[in-house]
Amino acid sequence: MTTSRDNLFASIRRSLHVKGDERLRAGIVEDRLDRAPKGIIPDRAQIDAPAKLALLLEKLVGVQATTAVLADYSEVPAAVADYLRANNLPATLKRGDDPRLAACPWDKTALDVSVGRSDGGDLNAISHAEAGIAETGTMALISGPENPTTLNFLPDNHIVVLSATDVVGDLEAIWPRIRAKYGKGEMPRTVNFITGPSRSGDIEQTILLGAHGPRRLHVLIVGA
Repeated sequence: MTTSRDNLFASIRRSLHVKGDERLRAGIVEDRLDRAPKGIIPDRAQIDAPAKLALLLEKLVGVQATTAVLADYSEVPAAVADYLRANNLPATLKRGDDPRLAACPWDKTALDVSVGRSDGGDLNAISHAEAGIAETGTMALISGPENPTTLNFLPDNHIVVLSATDVVGDLEAIWPRIRAKYGKGEMPRTVNFITGPSRSGDIEQTILLGAHGPRRLHVLIVGA
């Protein structure tokens, strides 16, 4: 079945005297897309890895998140338990199927850990970030069964685990990483950017935490 779209492109090809399957023309287009000029990126985050991590930690504190730096993933369960205990929160936790979180020794704590999406009744959740953006203190999370988006927004307390090797300087650095991970022509359904706890200043310009999502954000940086 021929559509109006097919007729339109056929008319364009006739006017250009091409068939649309010429390899040389396709190669020129692909090369142009691969070498597309990049936008202007501020210098403030074009720094070495230790400086990026230091900047990220500074920015996280500035957006009212809390942080802890861990040597490796084996320390994650104890760090989560300590955080929940320090904030007088129940020892319950919801996580997704992320293999890095699944491999953590949760059985060495008294935490009651369940797996899956949140239905809105979970008080505490943990996710693994795809990357952390140093210049703004932002966590980038990819949706999917490994890290369900519901865990980012429904629980009151959100704990995010980030590998120190995944700290980038700027927002623009996120997209090449995701394209490389998923392959050409593929992208995740959702990329969520989280900068501190949820907040609103709509009422008399008074900041209210937890207005549209978690009232607490705690970031565990592993391998620093």
